[in-house]
Amino acid sequence: MVGKRVIFGNRRLPYLLVAPEVVLVLVFFIFPAAQALLQSVFREDAFGASRVFVGFENFRRVLSDPRYVRSIWTTIGFALAVAGSTMTIALFLSAVANNVGKRATAYKTIIISPYAVAPLVAGILWFFLFSPAVGVVAYGLRGFGVQWNHAIVPLHAFSLVVIAASWQRIAYNFLFYLGGMQSVPDSLVESAAIDGAGPKLRFWQIVFPLLSPTTFFLLIMNFIYTFFETFPIIHQLTQGGPSNATATMVFRIYRDGFRGLDFGGSAAQSVLLMGFVIAVVALQFRFVERKVVY
Repeated sequence: MVGKRVIFGNRRLPYLLVAPEVVLVLVFFIFPAAQALLQSVFREDAFGASRVFVGFENFRRVLSDPRYVRSIWTTIGFALAVAGSTMTIALFLSAVANNVGKRATAYKTIIISPYAVAPLVAGILWFFLFSPAVGVVAYGLRGFGVQWNHAIVPLHAFSLVVIAASWQRIAYNFLFYLGGMQSVPDSLVESAAIDGAGPKLRFWQIVFPLLSPTTFFLLIMNFIYTFFETFPIIHQLTQGGPSNATATMVFRIYRDGFRGLDFGGSAAQSVLLMGFVIAVVALQFRFVERKVVY
């Protein structure tokens, strides 16, 4: 079967249609990345008036800092916790919604609604819920003997940012999982039911394997989300503390660049973060995609 080819009467029209997207990519992606690469090999003063070429000195200084090395492990743990919790919960909720059918309109709306909340607003919301002084959740935890205080206890702070980030991301995962389940042919599930397979066996042996492309896609997107888009939540809830327990790589870029005015070091961290994300995604395509059934 030969695909249809669109022929434009004006040769300039295709380039004109693509031009807005090309401009956006150049302005918001290519140019900032090139600027970070250039700035990472210079040392600038606090006002950006003068710069000195230092080569890879900024990278050596950053990688020799124990606090930055710790932020790498914090980022990895944070990404695994958020991705694992959101995908597990979203898979369960989408399975329930798929079984309910058309009557689950209100149920779906409630689950999707957190996705419309801005990350900064989500951080404020969870901050007041877990506030040691006035938080309802913190008060309830004290009834179980847990003296919650995310401003002092590192484990509490890390758990809080994971909860806040996961809460907002569940809706995104839910939509894709629900769409994937609804695309599974009913004939496969009905055939398994006729053969005597129970609901759990049908789900894990038929439905879930067919969701492997969706799971692989969500795994990558959730990792990218935790690497870049969770900064407002961390900034609002913990400011990277206590004791740098929630200082991820992207938060350290902000703190060293905008607070410490170390422009060369923060640019080097941006380049390292970009390379780190590329490496993680490449490893996922190299090893995880093998188990994906298309």
